[in-house]
Amino acid sequence: MLTKVGVDEFGKSYYDSNMGKILGYMITWTTYGTWVQGDKRGYVKNSKVLGENKNLQKVNIASQAGKTVKLTRKEREIVRKAIEDESKKFEQEIYSIAVCSNHVHLVAVGGHELIESAVSRYKNVATCALKKAGLSGRIWTHGFDKRFCFTAEEVEKKIRYVRGHMDNG
Repeated sequence: MLTKVGVDEFGKSYYDSNMGKILGYMITWTTYGTWVQGDKRGYVKNSKVLGENKNLQKVNIASQAGKTVKLTRKEREIVRKAIEDESKKFEQEIYSIAVCSNHVHLVAVGGHELIESAVSRYKNVATCALKKAGLSGRIWTHGFDKRFCFTAEEVEKKIRYVRGHMDNG
């Protein structure tokens, strides 16, 4: 039997026939303009990981509709609180969260809703809170990265990874 585990930003569904229960997942999303296609860190296009392309990166930076967003320490705390409050409303346990100046990492209990719904809610409440605090314009990039955890060891590994990003600007 196939089990649906998610849908990517292109609408492709992910299924797994041999998995156990999803114990958790790590999600990551970036602030607007901080990681564009062509970046030296690599990028994903049409579900393929591609390497650095300086010309493509220059074109993407030049065609940005708004300014690149780097969150201040105060703005990072606003985002953290908004996400934590939202997780309580929906009774989703967050194991670990790191809000950095240019991205958010979050490890949470999985399985009670599609991951896309959770990410959408978290990005939306963070955006509303930041706008209420005076930030304007586009804040987040489209999409997100997801890593599913099927064992306690995988969850612990993701938590350690996220904790390594805490208080890193």
